[in-house]
Amino acid sequence: MAGAASSVWKRSPKTLPPHLPRPHPRVDWNDPMNRMHRLLAPIGVLAALTACVSAPPAPPPTPVDPTTPTQRLLLIEREAGADDTELSVQPLRDPQVDDLRETAKSKRQAGDLAGAAAALDQALGLVSGDPAILQERAEVSVLQADWPAAERLAKQAIDLGSKTGPLCRRHWATIEQSRLARGEKENAASAKAQIAGCTVAGVKRY
Repeated sequence: MAGAASSVWKRSPKTLPPHLPRPHPRVDWNDPMNRMHRLLAPIGVLAALTACVSAPPAPPPTPVDPTTPTQRLLLIEREAGADDTELSVQPLRDPQVDDLRETAKSKRQAGDLAGAAAALDQALGLVSGDPAILQERAEVSVLQADWPAAERLAKQAIDLGSKTGPLCRRHWATIEQSRLARGEKENAASAKAQIAGCTVAGVKRY
């Protein structure tokens, strides 16, 4: 029995039971591959930290202009102004065109902007080069917050109309407000500078 026990004792260190964990092999740091891994690991961590630190900050949110389309139209009308000495020419129009303008005005006051736009488009189909109707159509686009259309129509009116008077100021004020609504402050300032040139005083009567 003593001999058998001695024999078991000698064999047991060679074969561990399967439920016991095996010892991990030692890392040979003299191996070139292991040494390279040891050198590169800190570099990778440092690169990751650098990327986090040097990431550009998020841009600040673009400020929102709280001015409503209705407020912009009031600003346009205020810029137009008029005084008793200012020169202003009112062309003769076809009665059908005047009826369409009145229809557009009524629909706009009732809040039917699509109907107002349709009536003015019909009027422009009869007299395409009328600056006043183009301006009225541009102002409907302002109320619809269709800024590109408002600027385009006002520019057409400038090309076809008088370069002086209240209507001229309305054209440029419309362009100014359309640009401000889109955040184009420098271009808006350029349009505003044109407004003063629309004023030519007439002959004062005493």
